[in-house]
Amino acid sequence: MAAYMRSVMCVVSTERTVFLTRGNGIIAESKRYVRGLRRNPVRVISPGDETDKVIKPAQRPQDVKRDKEAKVASKSRHVKENDFIGTRSNALSSIKHALDDVADDSIDGLRFERAFPGDKRLARVVSVARSRTFREHQGKILLEGRRLICDALDAGANPQMVFFSTVDRLRQLPVDKLKRATLVKVKFEEIKIWSDLVAPQGVIGIFSRPDPSRLNFASKRHTVPLSLICDNIRDPGNLGTMLRCAAAAGCHDVLLTKGCVDAWEPKVLRAAMGAHFRLPIYPNLSWHDVENHLPKRVTVHVADNSCGPDTRRETEESQGSVSLKSSKAEDYGWISTRSRKSKIQHEEYDSDSDSDSEFEGLQLPRVDMKLYHDNWAQRPMALVIGGETQGLSIEAVQMAEKTSGHRLFIPVLPDVDSLNSAMAASILLFEGRKQLLEIMQTAGRKQRSKAEQ
Repeated sequence: MAAYMRSVMCVVSTERTVFLTRGNGIIAESKRYVRGLRRNPVRVISPGDETDKVIKPAQRPQDVKRDKEAKVASKSRHVKENDFIGTRSNALSSIKHALDDVADDSIDGLRFERAFPGDKRLARVVSVARSRTFREHQGKILLEGRRLICDALDAGANPQMVFFSTVDRLRQLPVDKLKRATLVKVKFEEIKIWSDLVAPQGVIGIFSRPDPSRLNFASKRHTVPLSLICDNIRDPGNLGTMLRCAAAAGCHDVLLTKGCVDAWEPKVLRAAMGAHFRLPIYPNLSWHDVENHLPKRVTVHVADNSCGPDTRRETEESQGSVSLKSSKAEDYGWISTRSRKSKIQHEEYDSDSDSDSEFEGLQLPRVDMKLYHDNWAQRPMALVIGGETQGLSIEAVQMAEKTSGHRLFIPVLPDVDSLNSAMAASILLFEGRKQLLEIMQTAGRKQRSKAEQ
């Protein structure tokens, strides 16, 4: 029995125990067992696993191909469904954005337009506003920048069209005063192309040419009876600075004679810093019109940068009022002897035409000279400033003689030729304001003393 047991091999499998003998045994089972041992080992699932994983038998090639085709078809159908959903979502999003754009094309109940590609309105109106001829014929002016546009709106100017780059730029303006204007939103690049500024602010306004008699000037109650007459001022920077000084000094108004640069030119507007909307400015006037704008009892003074060789010596000695001993034209620093023609061309002038031959035998009006700090502002008056190239006109000196005015002289060092016309205007305007205020204060004290008595 023991020998028989030693001749028997015992094999234990996961399913059953199979006995194989060295002699006649179960050959089929042993072959299946041997084939079973040659298979790849399988993972043994421990009793602690939550789920039993079934090992799938190997698939045939045709089954694998069929499964791949099924997966491809399923994926394609899923992609098409997603594309449809995405297209629908994009369409809904586009409609939503369009509705939002329509809803956003207003600010505080004020509708505005969006410039379409190729819109030429900005280029057209800017070109028109930059031409003096078109400005005068069509009655339009161009204002650029928030401050200048706000000053114009506060004074009651009539806006026609406003171009802006962003809604925030538009909100910086008094929107309630733009109800009758056409608002157009354009790209900042378009404004940058047509702007004269180095750093554009993104807002340009087209206004009707203002009528000085209809504007509301906030500083009107602080003015003094002093008028500035600009005679043949050709430089835009000088004219803008003179307008700014006139507004700061509290002038009653500014009168521009024919031959002056246009007061609404962009360079003049920038130099004036809003002075156009702080005091009345009457442009392109003849001397007859100038006289009609002035009060009846007015004294006209003219600014002069030379007091002549004889009077200069007496001025240095006495430092007082000196009568004009010489009436030669060359003794007047800013005087041109050329007669003004009725149809003068604003852009034409020849600085070399004032030759000595024109002065021969010409007797100018006799006007006394005074230093700028002497008492010359005693009643309502007007101050005439001439251009540095053309100088004062004969009509200005004649008006000074007629109204018992003076030639006002600002002494400078001998090596200095003369002061800039805008600088001379600022000195004389503020000196005149000081003298007028002193007289007004003195008159007020006298009236109060009389009332108390």
